[in-house]
Amino acid sequence: MFLDIGGVLLSNGWDRGVRRKAAETFHLDYEEVHERHHLTFGTYEEGKLSLYEYLYQVIFYKERSFTMEEFTVFMLGQSKPFPDMIDFIRKLKERYNLRTVAISNEGRELTIHRINTFELGMFIDIFLSSCFVHYRKPDIDIYRMALDITRVHPSKVVYIDDRSMFVEVANSLNIHGIHHTGYESTRTALEAFGLELH
Repeated sequence: MFLDIGGVLLSNGWDRGVRRKAAETFHLDYEEVHERHHLTFGTYEEGKLSLYEYLYQVIFYKERSFTMEEFTVFMLGQSKPFPDMIDFIRKLKERYNLRTVAISNEGRELTIHRINTFELGMFIDIFLSSCFVHYRKPDIDIYRMALDITRVHPSKVVYIDDRSMFVEVANSLNIHGIHHTGYESTRTALEAFGLELH
């Protein structure tokens, strides 16, 4: 099983909604933050900038009334678990002895924080985060890398992602993609592949 983290197991780590909340909390110009983020974040997600460097370019390029530490604590604290999905995937892995691979677009510090805080390593075997492998979805090479590392035929893989485009890219490699829109619909979709819990 290949699956995304943000939007499937956890809330998104640093999406538009969280950035808007940060702008409101720290009294920032959201449009300015959004523009600078847009120009910089891909490089951070690909592991080519540290979180410090990213925040310096987006937030702390000028003097602020708050510290980078305060902002980082806020940023990391926005991640929330989806307990139903975490429990479901954990139980599926145990019942069917599945190999599980997380394929996600995230920066290093966010990735490590989320893995450790929510103990994702307890049921995910491999983390192919963009910051580790220097590819970002929808780059098809990140899916090819997952297949190469697991040495599994695409037809034997089910992939869960909340972004339909990413599912489509996986489908182009003959991976069975599921567009995740919620716990119940994903559970039903997995039952069609014989992955069910009673």
